[in-house]
Amino acid sequence: MDNAKKQIIVIDDDKSILRTFTRILQKCGYEIDVAETGKEAIEKSKKKRYDLALIDIRLPDMDGTDLLVKTQQTMHGAIKIMITGFPSLETGVKALDEGADAYLVKPVKPEELLALIEEKFKAKSETE
Repeated sequence: MDNAKKQIIVIDDDKSILRTFTRILQKCGYEIDVAETGKEAIEKSKKKRYDLALIDIRLPDMDGTDLLVKTQQTMHGAIKIMITGFPSLETGVKALDEGADAYLVKPVKPEELLALIEEKFKAKSETE
């Protein structure tokens, strides 16, 4: 699989997470974009097509699950993985109800993240 063409947006207000995820994903050949707020993510998703979005549930300007709803048109077809440092069954269920494809709990292990992304891309390519 050719990762070089895959566009991923990482949406999180934690700069160290943005840096870490960007480094890990770029090493694997993905094109990375970052957004620190839901508003920034919405703006970017209007200008560019993403294959996958990593979305923090707690953003400074909105809830990650609200962002899922707001980007249904602009991120249509993208794989959406929610990430949270405050896991609860309620947020997990809500995220999946709103269209998330997966749910990860911080701290996220790099190998776990990469395995999940690979698995989601593989499953998607098999259904297309």
